[in-house]
Parts: sequence; structure tokens; C-alpha cells
Amino acid sequence: MTDYPVNITVKPEVQAFFDEATNTISYIVKDPSSKSCAIVDSVMDIDYAAGRITFDHADELIRQIEAQGLKLEWIIETHVHADHLSAAPYLQERLGGKIGVGSKITVVQNVFGKVFNEGTEFQRDGSQFDALFEDGDTYMVGNMQCFAMYTPGHTPACMVHVMGDAAFVGDTLFMPDGGSARCDFPGGSAEELYESIMKVLALPDETRLFMCHDYGPGGRAIAWETSVAEQKAANIHVGQGKTKEEFVRFRTERDAQLSMPKLIIPSLQVNMRAGEVPTDKDGNPMLKVPVNGL
Repeated sequence: MTDYPVNITVKPEVQAFFDEATNTISYIVKDPSSKSCAIVDSVMDIDYAAGRITFDHADELIRQIEAQGLKLEWIIETHVHADHLSAAPYLQERLGGKIGVGSKITVVQNVFGKVFNEGTEFQRDGSQFDALFEDGDTYMVGNMQCFAMYTPGHTPACMVHVMGDAAFVGDTLFMPDGGSARCDFPGGSAEELYESIMKVLALPDETRLFMCHDYGPGGRAIAWETSVAEQKAANIHVGQGKTKEEFVRFRTERDAQLSMPKLIIPSLQVNMRAGEVPTDKDGNPMLKVPVNGL
């Protein structure tokens, strides 16, 4: 791990917020030496059947940050989520901070700009975000240096964000008994995901790993924190030295059996715009449903 500025002596305070509707975990990550913080993978609530958007989940993050007197400096998206909508613009409007995502967001925008038949007014250069991270890029949350690790496979724009001894893995990994995320979306690759997971597992064993999703396999209680050592020992898809060939075979067979996420259509349209809801020609919020397009 000489290519990344790992510093596990810095131990940020991590608060997790579970969204039951989407099984998503959002985080407030506080620099241990200041009042500065970041939010990772926020959620905007949607009743898709009713076409209604609300902000209960984001409001709870805001309440916590204000109650603790924290300063929000970054709103991080680990990738363009297909199963929940980001609340990044709502949070930024109320608390400030920069919205950051991986630079390969442009690949996602190009692919799904075509799927949703977006016009030329939809910019495909990532300009909706304040920062586009390349592999190894660093940024500061207060006095804490953080860095982005490029981890494609689930999507071509996935990144793990490492803040001190805490790594926020997005959908690159699930809890050990959950394994890993699917790779059958456009631009996904089981081969790449295996290599990305190996990069994460090359971090120090004591590195804390925080999941973006958990589904409580077998009926266990929802969980979101594990470690590199625990993943290497017990992850059902890659632990105990499973080979790339074994992983790719399993992942390919498993993905062929999965249905589309329930919120993929609204999620992609919103999240590739950094959390902004698209509008029609009159400026009214409006979502499209591409027929046989996914």
C-alpha cells in the first residue's frame, strides 16, 4: 500500500444512519481534531408510486450536524447509485460543502444519457459536481487527510474513500456474510470488481470498513461495520483466498438471476445529475421511464 497515503493512526468519529426503505447506510464522518465533517452516501426519500420526494433522512443528518456544531466540508458519493436517490444538493443548500464523485462519472453520464434520451442540454462532463476524483487524489476534512481509491466493477465510476483508519466502500463490498455487489449494470465487470476488492483488502488489517448497504442475510440484525481482517477471513465471495476465476464464475451466475433494483429508473436520472431532479421544458420536476431500455 505504498501508492496511497494510508494513516490508520487517525481515527475519525463515524455516525451511521440506516434507511430502511432502501437498506442504505449514510455516514457523518468527523475529523477527530476539529469540528469538520463529511457526509458519505446520503439518501433522498421517494415514494415512486406517488411521484413524491421528501427529505426525512437528510433532515436527520442536518439535525445531527447542527446539534453537534459541526461544519460540513464534503458530501461524498461513492458511485452513481442505482437503488436510492442522493440528497446532496439539499444538504449543500442548507449546510454548504463540496459534492464529490469519481471522475468516471462521465462514463455513466454518457451511457445513461442515451438510455434516458437526454438532450444536448444535459452535460456529460461531470460539471454537476464540485470535485471529480482520480485514483489516489487527496482532500482534507478539517485536519484529516482523506483519499479516493478507484474501485470499478460494480460500476465504472466506483471509488472507496479512505479517511484515517476508516474506509467507505460503497458497493464494492458487503458485510462478510453478504459478499459483494452485482456487476451486470452497463460498464460493470466481475473481473474488475475482484481486482478492486483485492485493492481494498490490501489496506492494513485493522482498517475499519463501512458498507453502503446491508440486507441482514439470514435474518440477522442490520450491520455496517467490519474490518479488512474480517473480510479476508470470512467474506463468502472472496475470503479465504478465493481465486478470481471462482469469483467471476459465481458472480456471473448469480447476477443472471437478479432482478433490477426497484428504484433504478429514478435513481440513475437523479444521481448522474449530482442529486438534482431533472425537469421538463417548463422547468417542472419530471422523471422518464425508458421502455425496454435497461
